[in-house]
Amino acid sequence: MTYTLITGASGGIGEAFARRLASDGHDLVLVARSAEKLEALCSELQSSYSIDARYIELDLSTPDADKELFEKTEQLDLNISFLINNAGFGSQGDFAVLPIEKELEMIRLNISALVGLSHLYLEKMRERRSGTIVNISSAAGFQPVPFMATYAATKAFVTSFTEAISEENRPFGIRILAVCPGSTETNFFKASGIDRATTFKGQQTAEDVVETTLKALKGGRAKVISGWANYAVASAVNFMPNALISKIVSRGLRSRYQK
Repeated sequence: MTYTLITGASGGIGEAFARRLASDGHDLVLVARSAEKLEALCSELQSSYSIDARYIELDLSTPDADKELFEKTEQLDLNISFLINNAGFGSQGDFAVLPIEKELEMIRLNISALVGLSHLYLEKMRERRSGTIVNISSAAGFQPVPFMATYAATKAFVTSFTEAISEENRPFGIRILAVCPGSTETNFFKASGIDRATTFKGQQTAEDVVETTLKALKGGRAKVISGWANYAVASAVNFMPNALISKIVSRGLRSRYQK
């Protein structure tokens, strides 16, 4: 029996993936910090779709959490054929005055845990010469974003890293995809402590992001931008110098965060 492992599965895009893949018959391992939410979701999905749904309560922002998760799935003899690295959070504000421990925690979760889990489960996937990894990045990673500096930089890393290992593992029959959503109707902003969400007309739902992901996997792509508006913006910034982009972005946020 093979399983799909989803991190950050207690809400938002992670929960949307769990619901959609359960409806498609995937057996699931759901990971997040909230055992209560995960237990309820697993119970619901098992009842509705007659699948096996397990959960592991774990804070992936803590050091060596990736190894702990891998060891738990190994101990339970759970064969992970599909890994969705969705867990992550952001921050907004003047970097010089933001709490540095929170910024470093973000780097551990958005980058270190994702890299660690990708590496650990890739070994097994290569042995089988099959498997799928989806890394949730962000449209914010296509340019520097003043007052969201650390978050945007972590997502730039995720996209670049994912595209590179996608090509490395193509000969082994492993599909690896970076998904780059823009502003999405989830709990992301509240969970990240951002008091005023960056939203716009036509904001996507988590279900939209899942649908975009599954279509891109069928097409064998290494990167997909979710939403036409996000694609248009990402395409436009290719023709603009980063210095200009930074100035434009900072105009809307400087007065909020620098007095």
